Amino acid sequence: MGSIYKRGNTWWIQYYRNGKPYQESSKSKKKMVARGLLELREGEKAQGKPPGVTYEKTIYEDLRGAIITDYEVNGKRIDRLMNSLDHLDGYFEGLRGPQITTSQVQAYTNMRMKCTCKDCKEKFEAQGKCPNCGSEKLKQGAANATINRELAGLKRMLSLGYQADRIARVPYIPMLAEDNVRQGFFEHDEYLGVLNALPSPLRPVAIFAYHTGWRKREILDLTWDRVNLKERTVALTPKQTKNKEARSLYLDDELLKLLKLQHLKKGKCSYVFHRDGVRIKCFRKAWKNACKDAGIEGKLFHDFRRTAVRNLTRSGTKETVAMKITGHKTRSVFDRYNITSDDDIKQAMVRQAGYFLNETTAETATIGEK
Repeated sequence: MGSIYKRGNTWWIQYYRNGKPYQESSKSKKKMVARGLLELREGEKAQGKPPGVTYEKTIYEDLRGAIITDYEVNGKRIDRLMNSLDHLDGYFEGLRGPQITTSQVQAYTNMRMKCTCKDCKEKFEAQGKCPNCGSEKLKQGAANATINRELAGLKRMLSLGYQADRIARVPYIPMLAEDNVRQGFFEHDEYLGVLNALPSPLRPVAIFAYHTGWRKREILDLTWDRVNLKERTVALTPKQTKNKEARSLYLDDELLKLLKLQHLKKGKCSYVFHRDGVRIKCFRKAWKNACKDAGIEGKLFHDFRRTAVRNLTRSGTKETVAMKITGHKTRSVFDRYNITSDDDIKQAMVRQAGYFLNETTAETATIGEK
């Protein structure tokens, strides 16, 4: 059984778990408050829960370490997580588990959102707060999708802490509406324009992406041990795909010719796509310049993925097969990438008009027979 005792003017409690004594302040001068806290701790003990004081010892840094370990153990890409943690650290660092509340999360979200106030930056330092909205922290201007990725990381680390009995509960974490989902894709003439503007070592990368819809990292990480030119196949292992599912691809004539040329130039490089035998890791500046030269600024390399989805479905490929080629695991994401253009709508209306014309002709012929 536990006990209640007094230190100065404050009442404390003592109780035991697995033979280990725990002392905890009731933070009150009233004995009844201490008695209530002791009953709470004894109730937790009866339910097999760790003492509440254990939860209070867990800090943000403990939870942060848990999610990094989780990513490493499960082979997840950690670079994006670290970007999110860079922002979360500055706000939640040093906070104990019970202090990470819904209101704290909302305050963080508010800080990271784009401020709509005019003259905010100019007058903020002088007044110590935003002259229009009164915020005491200068908002940082992050997009909703970026903030949501950060909140998802926070929620995951809290969930891991709860599963490990390091925190008592996971607070409600409200997410923001995302209205910045990209709708970009390449028409064929745009693809040819950017292809011609790219440096020659990068053109094979663009051709492969346009035909397959593979993610940039999947293409740049492709090695020759995954390619069988004789069988005309490329195979990725679960570790090499974002959705952790193995994928195989049949090489059409153009892709086969492309990879054969790459193989002739490979030298000692184990990567399929390279610059003079050196693995290609990044080409952001070259891509931006090529789009500018082609007169299609604002296009992303990822737009090839949406383009491939649309081209596959347009060519009559079953959607389930197209999803296998591009590596889409969920139908909802595939549908979002299956972009409908103005020309698609125009062609649909032309086909419908032809259908109505045929119906009218058939009806006229039937009436004439009577």
